[in-house]
Amino acid sequence: MTAATTGPSPSAPSPSAPPAPAPLLTAAARERILSLEGTDLPAYVYDLTALRAHAAEVRAALPAGVELYYAAKANPEAEILAALGPYVDGYEVSSGGELAHVGKAVPGRPLAFGGPGKTPAEVTAALEQGVRRFHVESLHDLHVLAALAERRPRREGEPRVGVLLRFNLPLADASLAGSSLAMGGRPTPFGLDPADANTAVRLLTDGGHPHLELLGVHAHLASGLEAPELLASAESIVAWSTDLAARHRVRLAEVNVGGGMHVSYAEPARRFDWQTYGAGLGRLAAAHPGLTLRIEPGRALTAYCGWYATEVLDVKDSHGEAFAVVRGGTHHLRTPATKGHDQPCTVLPVEAWPHPWPRPSTHRPESTLTGQLCTPKDLLARHVPAPGLRAADRVAFALAGAYAWNISHHDFLMHPHPTHHFVG
Repeated sequence: MTAATTGPSPSAPSPSAPPAPAPLLTAAARERILSLEGTDLPAYVYDLTALRAHAAEVRAALPAGVELYYAAKANPEAEILAALGPYVDGYEVSSGGELAHVGKAVPGRPLAFGGPGKTPAEVTAALEQGVRRFHVESLHDLHVLAALAERRPRREGEPRVGVLLRFNLPLADASLAGSSLAMGGRPTPFGLDPADANTAVRLLTDGGHPHLELLGVHAHLASGLEAPELLASAESIVAWSTDLAARHRVRLAEVNVGGGMHVSYAEPARRFDWQTYGAGLGRLAAAHPGLTLRIEPGRALTAYCGWYATEVLDVKDSHGEAFAVVRGGTHHLRTPATKGHDQPCTVLPVEAWPHPWPRPSTHRPESTLTGQLCTPKDLLARHVPAPGLRAADRVAFALAGAYAWNISHHDFLMHPHPTHHFVG
C-alpha cells in the first residue's frame, strides 16, 4: 500500500524560484497519529517544532524595516499563538472574541484590530485592553472609533490611538488573475473606497479628533498570490499611499500590505517563495526610508503544521468506483468544500482488525474519501491513489493548520468534536 497520496486538482503556477519541497507529514505528527486511541479520532495534530522552524525561516527572509503580524483568524489555538511569539511583531485580530482570546494567550503583545462591522462594544473593549492600532474600514468606522476614544480618559503620556486607513485600491484584472480570493481591486465590502481618501485623511489631520493619530494605510487586496504578484501589489499600495500623503503634506509612518501568500493544496510540498518576497520588500523599504512596511500572513504561516487525522470506517464500491467513508468529515475540515479542492492526505496502514467478519477493502487503485454527513458534498479528497485501502486504516489530511477546524460547521448532525494534540 502506498502512503503519500493526494487527489488531483488544478495546478497552481510555479514560482520563478521554487523553494525546496517539504514533507507532507512530519515524523512527529505520524507517530502521534498512529499512537492515538480510536476514541481520540478524529483529531487535529499540530507539530509545533515544524511551525517554529517554518516561522524562523520566514522571519529570516524578511529585512529590517518590515514587520510581521500574524492574522489570528487563520488559526487562533493558544499553543499556535504562543509558538509564533518569538518570530512575530504582533497579532491581527478581527473581532471582540479574537481580541479577548489572543490577549489572554499572548499577553502584552502588540495587537492590531481590523475587520469590517466593528461594534461599539468591541471597539470599547479594544481601547480598554490597550490596543493602539486600528484598521479603519469606513468613515462610519472612523467616527465610531473617534467618539469612543474621546470618551475614554487619556492618561498623561499615553499615546494617541493609532489609525491605519484600510483602502480597497484598484488593481488591474491581470493582477488578480492568480488570486484564489479577492478582498479588493473590485467591488467588495472591505475597506474605504479611494474616493473617500481625502475626507478620511482630513478628519484625522484637521484637529477634530485629537485622540486619534493617522499612522498609515492598510490594504489587503487578494489571497493566493505568488511572490512576484504579491510584490507588485505591495509596490502599488506603497506608491498610492505615499502619493496620498504627499497631497495632504502628512507623514505616514506605516503601510500594511496585508497577507495573501499562496499555499498550494495541489502541490502541498511546495512553499511560497519567501526569499524572493523578502528581497523585494527590502528594496521597497530601502526606497522609502522611515516608512515601516508590515505584512499579515495567516495561512502561509500555520497551514503546514497541522493535520486532520481520522480512520476509515468503511470501504465500498459504487457504480465502478471505490469510496472510503472516514470518521468525521467536512463539518470538521471544511477547507476542501469551501475551496473546491481535494485535501492532500497520507494513508497510514493499520494492520489490526478486531472483528470476526471480513475487513472491508478495495482492489481498485483509487478511492474517494468522504465523511459521515448525509450529503454528497461531504467530500474530502477524490480519486486518491491508495490501492488496497482498508477499513481501520488511518488518514492524515495535510495543510490543516489554517482555516480548518475554526471555520467548520462543527455541530451539523451533532457528531463528536475532534480532539486536539500538540507535539514538539
